[in-house]
Amino acid sequence: MKKTLFAAAVVAAFTFSACSENTTENTEATAEHHDDMDHGHAEAGQADGTVVVETPDYGNVAEPFKTQVSQLVDQYMKLTDALVASDPATAKAAANEVLTVAKAMPIATLTTDEKAYAEEHTAVVVDRATKIAGSDDLAAQRENLEPLSESVFSMAKAFDAADGTLYYQHCPMAFNNKGAYWVSSKEEIRNPYFGDAMLSCGSNKEVYKK
Repeated sequence: MKKTLFAAAVVAAFTFSACSENTTENTEATAEHHDDMDHGHAEAGQADGTVVVETPDYGNVAEPFKTQVSQLVDQYMKLTDALVASDPATAKAAANEVLTVAKAMPIATLTTDEKAYAEEHTAVVVDRATKIAGSDDLAAQRENLEPLSESVFSMAKAFDAADGTLYYQHCPMAFNNKGAYWVSSKEEIRNPYFGDAMLSCGSNKEVYKK
């Protein structure tokens, strides 16, 4: 019995250490992952001034569209809160709210380039939120979070539509050490991919201030 408890403690300590130290292997894996997704790359721990997600500048769009994007961000935050709490039922409800806001996006009011950009990212939001809303499985819900997060963050930045500071955060251990991003309105790490299992695993990679 003592040997079993000791082994479990060693595994837990190793897992925590792997997250906290942010090893070179994890950093390299993260770089490769985001090169594949055509992102900019940020070195670990360098959030200020670093750009991970490149976006155009469409900050001059009319306020009704900005307001809708801001509401999308707000609903997205409720979804990540539910995943942090490992609550799939609440995540489903929040994803449905994300869908409602995304489908009401006044894209027709935009110019050609703005419209194409908004259509692309809104489509991703609708697709991934639909999958989250249609699942009772927490792991399946979490698998759809990163693409959703990237599109929400991209729209908030491109259309200058965040109510406050947004933090693009990264967990190097998500999905078997492939790593994954999410968006938060708080600098403090609250990991939606692991919840209480590794609540503070991660770091801020990009900070967007309106």
